[in-house]
Amino acid sequence: MPVSHAAPSAEAAFVPASDHPQELIDRVRDAVAARTPLRLVGGGTKAFVHAPVAGEALDLRTHSGILNHEPSELVVTVRAGTPLAELEAALEEHGQCLPFEPPRFGAGGTVGGAVASGLAGPARASVGGARDYVLGARLINGRGELLTFGGQVMKNVAGYDVSRALAGSWGALGLITELSLKVLPVAPAEATLVFEVDQFNALERLHRWGGQPLPINASRWLQEAGAGDRLCLRLRGAVAAVEAACERLLAEAPGARLDNTQASSDWAACRDHHLPFFTDAPSPDHGLWRVSVPQTAAPLLGEWPQLIEWQGAQRWLWAPVAAAEAIRTAARVAGGHAQLFRAPLSGDGGVPRADAPSPALRAVMRRLREAFDPHGIFQAPDLF
Repeated sequence: MPVSHAAPSAEAAFVPASDHPQELIDRVRDAVAARTPLRLVGGGTKAFVHAPVAGEALDLRTHSGILNHEPSELVVTVRAGTPLAELEAALEEHGQCLPFEPPRFGAGGTVGGAVASGLAGPARASVGGARDYVLGARLINGRGELLTFGGQVMKNVAGYDVSRALAGSWGALGLITELSLKVLPVAPAEATLVFEVDQFNALERLHRWGGQPLPINASRWLQEAGAGDRLCLRLRGAVAAVEAACERLLAEAPGARLDNTQASSDWAACRDHHLPFFTDAPSPDHGLWRVSVPQTAAPLLGEWPQLIEWQGAQRWLWAPVAAAEAIRTAARVAGGHAQLFRAPLSGDGGVPRADAPSPALRAVMRRLREAFDPHGIFQAPDLF
């Protein structure tokens, strides 16, 4: 499909003036007139993922609030500055959740930041990512125009689905003011099983179990200090399905079922990078690398501490930036890519945070940014 379909005029509808967040629009238009770059600011909980961004700060946290929640329709509409914790608490009252489990690396994270970063938690491999739950969005582009994309149902988009393209855009396409998100009921049952197994056999089991009708929702393997190699498997679904899976898996391999309260705390700590693996860097010269590979990829880069999620597709490891080329080469050979997710305390040494996109993809990204922000007002992080 031609990239020109993504231009605002192809799909966007202008929002009635009465619904305009006028203060934000005026701020953007003033920046356009003065050619003043803007740096969009939310909770700041993910700023460490990229190098510092220049530009005049535009704080979006005052633009908050849940606008509409239809529990029976499984959809919620919120302003982008709404605290993520506030939205999740409101959904919990109705027995609902954001299935992609957006990480909270600190207090104050916003819904807009969760979508703009495109990050997801332990259940990503089973339920999808942030973009899979974005039904619609409102956006102020680089001309100071308020546009609306998508809506509040799944089948409502013709042409290029801009609302989902915003997930992972880090603000490069404009200022997100409002989001409509699909939500799901909390699963009736949940159980976490733990197995003492090395990395090779953990991946083998995950690949084998993944091809069977089991309610696997998340997985985590790591070598824990004092506990050895452990594979944790989270099951979610109907009560009968979860209980039957527990019985079957524990009969197949020696393991144990964890207390749900403790297990839930551990999964939340994994999601938010509060586990000791994430908080205890081996040295000030080690950075946290995120390696994305196919789930079926064999063990790799075994010389460094690792935590593996997403049924093998996401592999976290601590390594010095001097090993960047070796890490990226191993990831490419396995069919994936690597990102320096958290720079060492001693600095990143100028090492790019992520692999450079292909020339074709970079051209698409450039044309999208030119269509939405022709004057380059929004200063998004360059992750490459």
